[in-house]
Amino acid sequence: MDSFEDLLEKNKSSVERFVRFRLSEKADTDDVLQEVYLTAYQKFGQLKNTNSFKAWIISIARNKCNDYFREKASQLEIPIDGITENELSYSRYGVSETTNVSETLSLLGDKDKQILYLYFWRELPQSEIAKLLNIPLGTVKSRLYNAKKNFKNKYPYRSNTLKGVIEMKKLPEFLPEYKIELSSKEPFSVKWEELMGWFLVPKLGEKLTWGMYDIPSRKCDRIYDMKVTGKAMVHGIEGVELTARETPCSSEEKVIDRTFVAQLTDTHCRYLATLRNDGDVKNYITFLDGDAFLPNWGFGENNCGNETNLSPKGEIKRNGDVITSLDKDFLLDIVGRYTVIINGKSFDTVCVMDIETYNGGVVSEQFLDKNGKTILWRRFNRNDWAIDRYKKKWTELLPENERLTVNGETYVHWYDCITDYIL
Repeated sequence: MDSFEDLLEKNKSSVERFVRFRLSEKADTDDVLQEVYLTAYQKFGQLKNTNSFKAWIISIARNKCNDYFREKASQLEIPIDGITENELSYSRYGVSETTNVSETLSLLGDKDKQILYLYFWRELPQSEIAKLLNIPLGTVKSRLYNAKKNFKNKYPYRSNTLKGVIEMKKLPEFLPEYKIELSSKEPFSVKWEELMGWFLVPKLGEKLTWGMYDIPSRKCDRIYDMKVTGKAMVHGIEGVELTARETPCSSEEKVIDRTFVAQLTDTHCRYLATLRNDGDVKNYITFLDGDAFLPNWGFGENNCGNETNLSPKGEIKRNGDVITSLDKDFLLDIVGRYTVIINGKSFDTVCVMDIETYNGGVVSEQFLDKNGKTILWRRFNRNDWAIDRYKKKWTELLPENERLTVNGETYVHWYDCITDYIL
């Protein structure tokens, strides 16, 4: 039989990913992990089937996280007072004026403040809030409803967003001609909540259609119809389920239906799980599955996801078609402000460059407007990318296509993506 030390070593990374997904502060995370390991060691003799070790220790981690939040709640009768202004300014209300938020919260009662804190800032499911506060789930729902209503009634700004069905628009067969012009204005900061690589914002009610276009033919290769289908939970982490129907423009290829679970927080957007069909078996792969999940769906330190609050960091610098960057992982930065003229419309954008963050040998340009929506996405392959598969360098395969020089290496423009947002 495997020893406790051997089993812990095999499953330690999964436990750490689980806890780091739940807690935002590293010091608190380390403390909770120590409690998890100590409790697991002390109770190991009670585990009858060591094949269940992973599920068993994850359940201990879940309980320790709940204990952490329960202690926080008991310490903070008015917990909003302990939140920094930076955290408040990026709340799910989409507020940028911190003083207005603070002033509005000061007008609310203690119970309203507490429930808003637990639900929005600590992102606890309502069922966990009920356990933590020792009140019925129905009371949590009614208290949260009233707290949100009271906040909205007292908050000085109102949203002009129209609710309802989002109408799908048909994408063109060929990519419209476009121009990208460097602006003399300073780049702006932007709230970017789209899923990296899929362009959909993981919020209830969201829908989107986007297309992939070959270069230089500009012909559409495939269309993706995406929508959020409802709430979902993965290992105790709340997110939303979304589907993507991939329709190839060639009649020789099959339509593919994909399913994901993703989570949007105040600071990051990340994938939690994906459904893969292996023959007749539906194979659910989650963030705890290590190499089966992380290379394709993971991003950021401890799989935190991509940042949603983007400002120029200076980690990537661009001068025309020459790009230089720091030597570090997860390189994604705003490199300038550009006017993109496409489909007869002019868009004021910032260019977000991604250097090999999700795929070695791949660089992308993503032009975002002030709403954080993608206007144009362009992919460039390093000259030797997938050379075993394609047998030639990309300067030979696509000799007329645009090129970039990134840290001294040549990258060749391969394809573009647009969404129905620009139509």
